[in-house]
Amino acid sequence: MRVVTIVSLAASAVLGLGALFVAKIALPNASASKTPLRIEAKGEPVVVASRALKYGEKLDAGMLTVIKVPTNAIPEGSFTTVAQALAADRGGAPVVLVPLASREALLPAKLSGPGARPSVAAEITDGMRAYTLKVNDASGVGGHALPGDHVDVVLMRDLTPGGEQRNYISYVVVQNVRVLGVDLNADPTSNKPASPNTATIEVSVEDSQKLSIASSLGELSLALRRNGAAEIAKAPPLRTADFLGGGRPAASGARGPARTYSAILIIEGEPAKRSRPASKRSAAPPAPAQSAATATS
Repeated sequence: MRVVTIVSLAASAVLGLGALFVAKIALPNASASKTPLRIEAKGEPVVVASRALKYGEKLDAGMLTVIKVPTNAIPEGSFTTVAQALAADRGGAPVVLVPLASREALLPAKLSGPGARPSVAAEITDGMRAYTLKVNDASGVGGHALPGDHVDVVLMRDLTPGGEQRNYISYVVVQNVRVLGVDLNADPTSNKPASPNTATIEVSVEDSQKLSIASSLGELSLALRRNGAAEIAKAPPLRTADFLGGGRPAASGARGPARTYSAILIIEGEPAKRSRPASKRSAAPPAPAQSAATATS
């Protein structure tokens, strides 16, 4: 009995040691083999928005994160650290100038400049200028021209301000210019029309000169264009007589009532001209006496 007992105890000890071996070594290795391998992403760090950001939001660290992006897919000018992005406004946290989607890379052009506030100056295309016009409910297309839309600017002049019979002329000064702001609203995501007092548009230096002269000659108004419409229409000046005659200037050589026009400044830079009545222009000059004598002989 004593031998059997000893053998049983020895067998139990061996089985216990075997179980301990399985629990300590074999089982952890088996579970580790089932865990998926973590492969570290390769690429360069790029700062992106950790959530969707709205126009005008001031950045903080919780809005940003850093991801690895392949070298050939890194946007030019992107930030590599959160601290660098938060110091983009001359050492201060910038403000978002355009809506950013989650995981979208931050770029200097999408953030505010000095002053940590939305800046129209940051939205101006290279080589262009911002020009502000006075408008009202009617001339500002009822407030429906919003930042990001495109408009034409039309000038109407009264050529006879002191006369009994009024004579007007209308010019299209510039076409297809982008609206940068309406009053103090420069949010490109704005969709609420409001009664405007001013409209800031993006124009070339030459067009800003035209608008400066045109604003002193008469009343400027905006004509809203359809989204995506970029064509430049042929729009010669339209006078009161042209409008009453069917909306088009009379063709060269066509007969019609005599028209007298005042001196008109051509916005495109052509010299001012004073036209004469049509009856005088069409009248033939008297024949020279010498020609008459020759015909008689």
